[in-house]
Amino acid sequence: SAEFQEFGGLRLVTQLPLLLPAILEPRRRKHRNPMVSALPSDACEPLLHRKYKKWNRSRVLLWIGIVGVVFGSVVCVIHTRNLIEDRSLKHKLAYSRTVRTTTASSKVMRGPIGSRTSEISLKLGRVPVRPKVSSERLRNEDALRIRATAEVEMKQEHPSESVSSGLPDVAQGGEMPSVYDFDAVEQTLYKWWETSGYFKPEATVAKNSDGSKRKSYVIPMPPPNVTGYLHMGHALFVAVQDILARFHRMIGDLTLYLPGTDHAGIATQLVVEKELAKQNLSRHDIGRDAFLEKVWEWKNEKGGYIMQQMRRLGASADWERQRFTLDPDMSNAVNEAFVRLHEKGLIYRGDRMVNWSPNLETAVSDLEVEYEDRPNAKLYTFKYQLADDDGFIPVATTRPETILGDTAVCVHPEDERYKSLVGKEVIVPITGRRIPVIADDYVDMEFGTGALKITPAHDPNDYEIGKRHNLPSINIMTKKAAMNSNSGKYEGLDRYKCRDQLWKDMENEELTLNITRHPTRVPISQRGGEMIEPMVSTQWFVKTKGMADASLAAVREGEIEIVPPRFEKMWDYWLEDIRDWCISRQLWWGHRIPVWHVKMTDGSLMSDQTTEESEDPGFIVARSESDAYKIAREKYGEHVQLSQDEDVLDTWFSSGLWPFATVGWPNESEADFKNFYPAAMLETGYDILFFWVARMVMMGKELTGKSPFSTIYLHGLVRDAKGKKMSKTAGNVIDPIETVDNYGADALRFSLVTGGGAGQDVPLSMEKIEGNRNFANKLWNAGRYLVTIIDNAKLTIDEISDLKVDGPMKQEEIDALPLAERYIVSRLHQVIDSVTSLLQSHRIAEAGSMVYDFFWNQYTNWYIEASKIHMSREGDSEASKTSLRTLVYVFDSCLRLLHPFMPYITETLWQRLPHNGDALMISDWPRPSEYEGNLPRNENAETKFGILQEVVNAIRSARAEYKVEPGKKIKANIVVSDSETMDPLREERDVLAFIARVEEESMQLVDSESYTPPTENTVKLVIREGLEAHLPLSMMVDAEKEKKRLTKQAEKIQKDIDLLDKRLSSPGFVDKAPKQKVDETRAQLDEKKAQISTIMETMSKL
Repeated sequence: SAEFQEFGGLRLVTQLPLLLPAILEPRRRKHRNPMVSALPSDACEPLLHRKYKKWNRSRVLLWIGIVGVVFGSVVCVIHTRNLIEDRSLKHKLAYSRTVRTTTASSKVMRGPIGSRTSEISLKLGRVPVRPKVSSERLRNEDALRIRATAEVEMKQEHPSESVSSGLPDVAQGGEMPSVYDFDAVEQTLYKWWETSGYFKPEATVAKNSDGSKRKSYVIPMPPPNVTGYLHMGHALFVAVQDILARFHRMIGDLTLYLPGTDHAGIATQLVVEKELAKQNLSRHDIGRDAFLEKVWEWKNEKGGYIMQQMRRLGASADWERQRFTLDPDMSNAVNEAFVRLHEKGLIYRGDRMVNWSPNLETAVSDLEVEYEDRPNAKLYTFKYQLADDDGFIPVATTRPETILGDTAVCVHPEDERYKSLVGKEVIVPITGRRIPVIADDYVDMEFGTGALKITPAHDPNDYEIGKRHNLPSINIMTKKAAMNSNSGKYEGLDRYKCRDQLWKDMENEELTLNITRHPTRVPISQRGGEMIEPMVSTQWFVKTKGMADASLAAVREGEIEIVPPRFEKMWDYWLEDIRDWCISRQLWWGHRIPVWHVKMTDGSLMSDQTTEESEDPGFIVARSESDAYKIAREKYGEHVQLSQDEDVLDTWFSSGLWPFATVGWPNESEADFKNFYPAAMLETGYDILFFWVARMVMMGKELTGKSPFSTIYLHGLVRDAKGKKMSKTAGNVIDPIETVDNYGADALRFSLVTGGGAGQDVPLSMEKIEGNRNFANKLWNAGRYLVTIIDNAKLTIDEISDLKVDGPMKQEEIDALPLAERYIVSRLHQVIDSVTSLLQSHRIAEAGSMVYDFFWNQYTNWYIEASKIHMSREGDSEASKTSLRTLVYVFDSCLRLLHPFMPYITETLWQRLPHNGDALMISDWPRPSEYEGNLPRNENAETKFGILQEVVNAIRSARAEYKVEPGKKIKANIVVSDSETMDPLREERDVLAFIARVEEESMQLVDSESYTPPTENTVKLVIREGLEAHLPLSMMVDAEKEKKRLTKQAEKIQKDIDLLDKRLSSPGFVDKAPKQKVDETRAQLDEKKAQISTIMETMSKL
C-alpha cells in the first residue's frame, strides 16, 4: 500500500514476491531472471551483489524470517499510534471543529460580510456501522470522512465559506508548540482576514437590535508617499489607527479604515529623473508626455510597496477601497475643488514670496524645507555710505550677494543713533543705486548694528517690510540661483561665487568693516539638498484667512477635538498668523492646474502681459479642456487657441481633499459619501498639524460645509531608547520590517503604542520589543495550557458549547462562584470597563498597559495557580468545571481586550478555544455597545482574596529576603484576630499553601487569642493589624551557612568601626575638621555599631 511504501527502509520488502524466484533459482543459471531485470536497479542491487550469490536456500529463508519480524514490528507501531490517536479523535474533532460552527442550541453569529453562519452540529460520536476490519487505522479514516462530510455540507450551504478558511495550521488544531511561532501565523492569518472580507465595514451587522442604523467610524489613513518604504513613524501610525479601527469594529460600529497613497510630486519625479540621468537624459530631452509615461510605468511597477509592508503590521484597512491621489475620480475632485474655490474668489494668480528650490527649479512648501544649524556661519559687516553727506550706516548680513537687490536700509524709529537719518538716502555698494533709509518697529535695536538691509525679493521678512513701505522688489537671481541681468557685472555667476567676488570688490572700495562668526539657521530643500532661495515668483495662491477663521471656530466651539488638547494653542497660533498658500509647483508629475491660457497671435500668453488688477486675466479656469474651449470661444471667438498651465498643484492641495474625495465627493449622493463622511478620527503626527491637518479642515469646511472629522489624534515621534532622533548618521535606526521578522508584528505594535501617550515622543529599544515578545509567549503558553486542559478533559459537545463566551457574566452568576473565581471575574469586569473608557477617550497607552498588568499579574500569577488547586481537588467535579469555565471566560475576555493591540496571536488563540462566530476580529467586545452602565462586580470578593494575596506576598518577600530555595516548602502559622479575615484564608487554604510554598499539612490558621507562640525562633511577619504570619527560622535558613555569611559580614563592618574609631581618636581630625564632618563620622560609627549588634544577635539565635 502507499502508506506502507512511505517507510523507505522497508521498500525492498514490498517487492519480495518479485525477487524470490530469482533468489531461489539454481546458481548455475547463466542469465538473470527477466523478472529481476524488470525491477528498479536500486531494488535489485542488494540481491544481485556478489556476496548474495553464495547464499543457499536456508540462508534465504532465514533472511525472509528476519524481514518478516521487522515488518510485523513496524505494523504494530503504526497500529498502536493510530489506536492512540483514535481514542481522542472524537473529542478533538468535536472541540476543534465546533469552535468554528454553531450548534443547534447556539445563537446565530455574524459571518463574513454580514452573512449568517449555518447552524450545523457535527455529530461526531455517530461513527457509521461497517464490517469489522483488522486495521484500527480504518476507524481513524471513518472519523476523517465524517469531518470531510461536514465540511462539504458547510460548503454546499455556503459556497464562499470554508470551515478551515485558510487559517494557519496551528489555529485549526493539533499540538501547540511551546514557543509562539509568529512567522507561521501572521501572513497566513492576514490573508484569511482579508479574503474573508473582515476588513470591510459590511463585516459587522449594519443595524442595532432595535432596527436603528449603527453609527459609522471612519479613519482615513494619512496617505504615505507612493515612493516610500516603511519606517517607524509609519509603523506607529498604523498601530494606533488599527487599534482604534479594530476596537470600534468589535463594539459594533460600521468601521472603515480607508487606505491610500499620495503621488508625492517631487519625490516621485526625482526618482524617475535619476533613472533618466543614468542614460544621460533629462525630462526635457524626452518631453512631458513621454516623461509622464515613464513615471506611470515606475509607479505601476514599484510604487505602493509600502502598502504591502503595512499589511505585515496587521493594518485592517479596506484595501478594495484603496485610493491613489492621481486616480481619475480623485483628479476630477481636485479639478472641481480648484474651480469652485476660484469661482468664490479664493484662488488667484500673482507675484508673491515663495520657497524656491534651485536644484528642483520649483516652489516648495514649508513642510519640504528643513532648517540646518550652522554655528560658525560668517556675518559680514559693511558700510552703507550716505548719498548726500559724509558718513555711513554700518549694516551686517549673512548673504552679501543679496546687497545687489537691496531697496532700503531700515532702522528702529526710536533708535537715537539713526533717528536723524530716516528719510535720507544711501548708496548701494558697487551698483551706485540710491535707496532710502526707513524706520520700522520690526528692527531689533540690540541685535547687530541695529540697521537692516531690506531685500524684498529674497527674504520673507524683508518682503513684508517692503509691502508695508511700498518698496520695489528686484529679483537678482535665475531659477538656478545664478545671478541675472539685474546683478550687473555679476550676471551668470553662481550665488556663492558672486558672494566672494562682491565682497572682494567691496574690500577694494574700502566698504567692508569685518567678518565675524555668528550662529544661524539656514533653510535647506528636503528633496534637493541645497539652500532654499526665498524668491518672489508668479504662482497660484489660495486666500486662506476666511477658511482659517472657520477652522479656528471648529476647534473652539467643540466641533473638532484635538488630542492632546495642548496642541490647540499651536493650532491657534498657526491659523491666526496664516498667509496665503502657494499651491503651484513647477513640476510635471501631479495634478496639472485646470487653467488654460489664451495664446496671442505671436505665440505668447495673454496672461503674461496682464496684472492682478487687469479686468481680463487672459486665462480660463475650467473642469476640462473642452469646457475651457467652450468658455473661451464665447469670449474670444471661434479661432481662439489655448494652452494649459504648465504647473501642477501642490501635493498638499490634493491631500487636503482626502477625507471627502476618497468617499465620492463631489458626488454627495454617493452611498459612501453619505455613510462615511464626515470621518470620526484623523490620526497623524503632530509635526504636520498645520501643513496637512489644518488644510483638510479648511477645505472640508469650505467645500462640504462640514468639518472632515470630529477628532484629531496626534502621535509623537519615535526615538531611540535614549530619546534621540533616529537617523542613519547616528546609527540608531530600527527597521520595522526587520523587527517584525525577528520579533513579530504584535510585539512591535504593543511596544510602540504603550511607549507614550498622545502627542508624546516614543522611546523605543530592542529590549522593550523583546520584552513584549516574551509577553506574547506568556499569552501563548496560557492559551496552550487551557487547550491542553480542554483536550485532556474529553468533554462532550454540550460541555464544550457551555465554555463558549456569549457575553459578560451576570451578577447572580458571579455571586454563585467560589472566592477565587468571584475575585478574578470581578477584577476582569473592572478592567473591561476601564479599558473601554480609556480607548473611547483615546488613552491607548494606558489601556494597553492595564490589560498587560491584569493578564500578567492577576490572571497568570494568581488565578491560574489557584485554578490548578481547584481542579485537582478530589471528588469535586463541579469545582473543576467552574474553574475551567472561569479560566476560559477570563482568557477569552483578555484576548478580546488585547486583540486591537496584538491581533495575530489573539486571533490564533481564540480559534483554538471553544467559541461562537468565525473570527475574533468581528466578535463582540467584552462589554457590548448596548450594555448600559458598568459590568457587574463583587467587590467583597476582591477584598477577601486581597487578604490571601497580602499573606502570600509577605511570605514570598520573607522567603526572598532569607534566600529560601524556590522549590522548598516551609512551615507557617497564620495568626488572625477576626473572622472576616479568617474566612477567605480557610476557604482557599490549599491555594494559599500552594502559591506561598507552605506545607499545607502543618500550616495553622489560628485565632490570635488562642495562639501560643512556639518556643523555637520564628520570623514574625506583621502583615496588617490583626494579621500575622510566623515562619520557623530553622526552615528559612541553613544555620551553618548563614553563620559563615554573617561572620564575614561582621568582620567587614568591624574593620569600618576600627577605622572610624581611629579617625575620631585623632585630635587633628576632631579639632581641625569642620564640625559637620565630625558629626557625620560619629553618626557613621553609631550606625556601624548598630549593624554589628544586629548581626551578633541574629547569630546568637542561629
